[in-house]
Amino acid sequence: MGSRASLLLRQEEIEQIQRETGFSHNQITRLYSRFTSLDKGQNGALSREDFQRIPELAINPLGERVVQLFFLEGEDEQVNFRQYMRTLARFRPLDPNQKNDKDGVNSREKKLEFAFRMYDLDQDNRISREELLQVLRMMVGVNISEEQLGSIADRTIQEADTDGDQRISFEEFSKAMERSEVEQKMSVRFLD
Repeated sequence: MGSRASLLLRQEEIEQIQRETGFSHNQITRLYSRFTSLDKGQNGALSREDFQRIPELAINPLGERVVQLFFLEGEDEQVNFRQYMRTLARFRPLDPNQKNDKDGVNSREKKLEFAFRMYDLDQDNRISREELLQVLRMMVGVNISEEQLGSIADRTIQEADTDGDQRISFEEFSKAMERSEVEQKMSVRFLD
């Protein structure tokens, strides 16, 4: 017998989500079940409060920032299931035959864009020293002095800023991340 989640999603919706995200049928139905359990308003969409009840996000120092990025996808106060899936798909591991795919929702490029947006707090497509400091504070709390944080931010900008504007563009960010294994670091294994 089919699961409750598969009964609420039409087959064509599942197939469309599979094409958009690369998730399997089983993964989609499991994630739909999780989505509906988070949907406390039972209106087919998640609010910020619904996300904030996720224990893994609640304890993550960047949890609030991750939640904000779910909402950038739809520019709304609610996230529907397709938006939820498109954002989660960025964390899907790359398939071996997908290495050179720059357009896939979970491509290296899309993972880098997501990481960049974590730092670009004002969404102006540049990371300023102040934005970098704010994210560093979120990550380390009071474990490092302001002087040390400032030094880290200054050094990061000095190394990544190739055009000398004292801010980091996406292109500069991507170049600085060239040797980083973003594909592995920004991947979560989703059960089948």
